[in-house]
Amino acid sequence: MTYGAIDVGTNAARLLIGEIVKDRKKTFVKKISYTRIPLRLGDDVFDTGKISKQKLEDFVKTMKAFGLISEIFEVSKLRAVSTSAMREAKNADKVIQKIKKETGIDLEIISGQEEAELIFGAFDILNLPVDVSFLVIDVGGGSTEISLFEKGNLVASRSFDVGTIRMLRCKVNKNVWTEIKEWIELHVDLSDEHLIFGTGGNINKVHKLLSEHNADSISLKDMRDLSDKLITQSMEERMSEYKLKPDRADVIVPALEIYTYILNELSADKISVPKMGLSDGIINDFYKKEIYNEHVS
Repeated sequence: MTYGAIDVGTNAARLLIGEIVKDRKKTFVKKISYTRIPLRLGDDVFDTGKISKQKLEDFVKTMKAFGLISEIFEVSKLRAVSTSAMREAKNADKVIQKIKKETGIDLEIISGQEEAELIFGAFDILNLPVDVSFLVIDVGGGSTEISLFEKGNLVASRSFDVGTIRMLRCKVNKNVWTEIKEWIELHVDLSDEHLIFGTGGNINKVHKLLSEHNADSISLKDMRDLSDKLITQSMEERMSEYKLKPDRADVIVPALEIYTYILNELSADKISVPKMGLSDGIINDFYKKEIYNEHVS
């Protein structure tokens, strides 16, 4: 069965069309189509508190395109969610109503908690041993979610108001770094070994730039070295040397700052990048509900 997942973030809107595939070794989301549009809702929201008329027009066009692509691939179910920027937009209700009227798509605003839970759902696909403890760090344009899992259960999760667009717009409260540090001290036993996973478009790009021989993890040292180099470069130099698109060349620097800060506080020297995120979690959630309905019917 083919599913569609729309993730409207602070930096970009994404449509993932996929299906759950199982073979002898693993279960995974087979990505049939992936479309990313750099909407940058955060540019408006973090400056004025609402989504502008021009940005709304672009938003509607994007959702129309996503709807048409979903029709072409004959998705059986489609879910559209929005995160940090829409949570803060004063005119979010009007935006949702217009999108429904113009495109027929029901757009939901989900909490940071639900966002973290959906991302965690995608980790079912990795078939990690139940006794493995791990953390998931998801850095977006407007917020960062950190979730702790022990014995297969989510034991602590927090959404922090720090993200790449928020940092570029200088809209981050300096106390957030202390909040992250205190949350880690309260919930994470650093004497126990934890796997650290990173999700989000920026860490995926960093992994692509730094990974050797397709290794699934990258070191904190390499991330710091890359960050130090990027900081000294202009946007044009970053785009030329690393083949970055304009909407990635600026946000990758604050993303690295967030990831390296958290890894340092966790006393971790590396991070694994499974190339999964919110969209994968939505599709996996559809699949789990389908299996459950088959069992109870």
